[in-house]
Amino acid sequence: IAGGIVMVAPFVWMIATSLKPATEVFLGKFLPVAPTFDNYFTVFRKVPFARWYFNSLVVAGLVTLSVAFFDSLTGFALAKYEFRGKNIIFVFILSTLMVPTEMLVIPWFILSNSLNWVDTYWGIMFPGVITAFGVFLMKQFMEGIPSELLDAARIDGVSEFGLFWRIALPLVKPAIAALCIFTFLGNWNAFLWPVIITEKMDMRTVPVGLAFFSGEAGSAWELIMAGASMATIPVLIVFLVFQR
Repeated sequence: IAGGIVMVAPFVWMIATSLKPATEVFLGKFLPVAPTFDNYFTVFRKVPFARWYFNSLVVAGLVTLSVAFFDSLTGFALAKYEFRGKNIIFVFILSTLMVPTEMLVIPWFILSNSLNWVDTYWGIMFPGVITAFGVFLMKQFMEGIPSELLDAARIDGVSEFGLFWRIALPLVKPAIAALCIFTFLGNWNAFLWPVIITEKMDMRTVPVGLAFFSGEAGSAWELIMAGASMATIPVLIVFLVFQR
């Protein structure tokens, strides 16, 4: 219970501050005396927050779908098929986890600039459409599927892709749910690469837009907290959907 209170308290403070008029923010009271939703409407009037929201939903949603499909497919192939160089390929994929993102942003940007991907959705998404962590996670879960079950499906005439789609995927739903939560959360909160690849205000994602907005808003904490409160809603929805 104590740990839960410690975790929840900052979110309660954030929401409470977002509901306070500007005159109450620095009074030192935890809860608002006269709650108001004007701060939320003010944020939408001052900046294109709806567009930032849409951008983040598109990027995080498409990347999550891509990771869920391709990482599962790769993990299935590495776990259930025998071919030359399989272990070398798997080690090579895992070795990419040792490379920090900060070392990759320069070649990513050079590539994006040469292919006119700057200020495009694909430019924001392409570094994360398949992840080494997801491949590792799905491979470990796929190895737990009995090979006899797949052989029985082959005898019944199921295609190789059908083995993956109709047999394997339904058996690893918990792993896919966890991967979707991690991927969506990571892409929704991503800041470094989106701030580098986007130049136009309309192409910013929520974290990038909030960072610039907080600099412009100064001490208007009620507006900053209103934007931050709205930024947490999709993450909570995704977690509630996939937690079971």
